[in-house]
Amino acid sequence: MYIVDEGAIEIELAQYVNEMSAADQQLELKLSQLQEVVKAFTAFFEQNLDFQLLIYPLWNAKDILGHITFWHESFARNIADLANGKVPSPLKGKLSEMNVQSTASTRAVPIAELIGRLQRAQHTIESHIHNSNITLIPYKKGSRDYSRLEHIEVVTGHIQKHLNDLKKRYDQTKH
Repeated sequence: MYIVDEGAIEIELAQYVNEMSAADQQLELKLSQLQEVVKAFTAFFEQNLDFQLLIYPLWNAKDILGHITFWHESFARNIADLANGKVPSPLKGKLSEMNVQSTASTRAVPIAELIGRLQRAQHTIESHIHNSNITLIPYKKGSRDYSRLEHIEVVTGHIQKHLNDLKKRYDQTKH
């Protein structure tokens, strides 16, 4: 049997946080926000809803899940490549083309599989985001690279925007 001294654990955690630089603390805060939005986003798709409901003129809810999964996997590949000393191969093409590809390439994939892929990509990101040797992460060819903090902020905002749109549209169907 293990005896846990919660007070000692809290003191160790406080010391650890105090030793973290302000930049590391900011990264940790933003990572926790990303974790929460990914959790809320996946929870949305674990409901018993009709995910064929159109959210945007050409995209239904499932298309949005595919779109987010596609981009999250790209982020995960790029950061994993950097962490493993490889040259990343960011997506290339116009943003509009990439967005079409994001839904076309995931349309036939079951929701449960997309959720699993999104969660695996999130795990990969979490495994490498604290690697201070990674200074800039490519987004896509032809666009600027982002710092680890900036990339997390952009991704969190992107997912949150789509989640808000999903919730708003489904709330409208209840009335």
